[in-house]
Amino acid sequence: MLKKLFAPENLLNLLLIFVPIAIVLELMHANPIAIFAASALAIIPLAGWMGRATEHLAEKLGQGLGGLLNATFGNAAELIIALMALQKGLFNVVKASITGSIIGNILLVLGLSVLLGGLKYPRQLFNKTAAMMGSTMLALSAIALLMPAVFHIIVHGRANAQEQDLSLEIAIVLIVTYVLSLVFTLRTHSHLYTGGVDDKDEQRAIGTHGWSQTRSILVLLAATALVAVMSEFLVGAVEETSKKLGLTEVFVGVILVAIIGNAAEHSTAVLVALKNKMDLALNIAIGSSMQVALFVAPTLVFASYLFGQPMNLLFTPLEVVSIGVSVLIVALIGQDGESNWMEGVMLLAVYAILGITFFFLPA
Repeated sequence: MLKKLFAPENLLNLLLIFVPIAIVLELMHANPIAIFAASALAIIPLAGWMGRATEHLAEKLGQGLGGLLNATFGNAAELIIALMALQKGLFNVVKASITGSIIGNILLVLGLSVLLGGLKYPRQLFNKTAAMMGSTMLALSAIALLMPAVFHIIVHGRANAQEQDLSLEIAIVLIVTYVLSLVFTLRTHSHLYTGGVDDKDEQRAIGTHGWSQTRSILVLLAATALVAVMSEFLVGAVEETSKKLGLTEVFVGVILVAIIGNAAEHSTAVLVALKNKMDLALNIAIGSSMQVALFVAPTLVFASYLFGQPMNLLFTPLEVVSIGVSVLIVALIGQDGESNWMEGVMLLAVYAILGITFFFLPA
């Protein structure tokens, strides 16, 4: 059991030691940087367990309901972290984490997958139609985030501009589009997203096979509860940590928080790419970004009303441009239906450029 738990593909489980460490540090009111670091490292394996339990549960529930469950819980860790930040009124961190999750998945996750998969296989094939559909959906999200920024510039200083109403109605359009995208990917055009991989091959590729439904539910509930606790610690320490390290809240949200929430997906996408299953790797990376843009972002807008602090979709110009250029390069790479390691390098290079730009962005 222990040998399997700490097998190479499960090395992230070693980070579970930081769960009790983070709790002890929080109870001791230790240095915020230590609490932030311990909480962040604890969330990484917990998010992995959430994803694994969801996959096992999806296996038991069948393709339709299982696919819906996967789509809904695919970004649960990021959503929990963002909700905790939203509750504390840290809108800059929330919006930055949305931006970071979108660009992180399609540049960092996909870039690593394409690079490492390409080093093992000189030419990897994937479904071009599915890839381009994903890129088009991401372009829609870029438009949705661009319009509030353009509207703000146009109506700046005018009374009764109704910017908050604009954001709310755009959020409604996004969530409706998300529901329709689930119908497209899970029902009417599901054949585009299998890539010739049968269910058993896919379950082995992502390490989901053999759990009972009860075990899956218990693990999902336990991991979700612990992620919520760790997220509370993380968000509570983020302001002090960013000040002491000389980092802006935007950089922390775009880079650090996004990587923390997506680390489990990073490893899964890379593992399936190393098994020459690029359709699955693309579905994980691009699909996750779509979920953030079309489901997580509008959900946070709706939740902000429940917290009594309405959040808009007004992102900074740099955030909007970052999402736009990320979508553009993914569309260019996905248009031929094949990938190689150099394309992975290009995706990672764009991510590095954006990360450096956010690092030097003044507060």
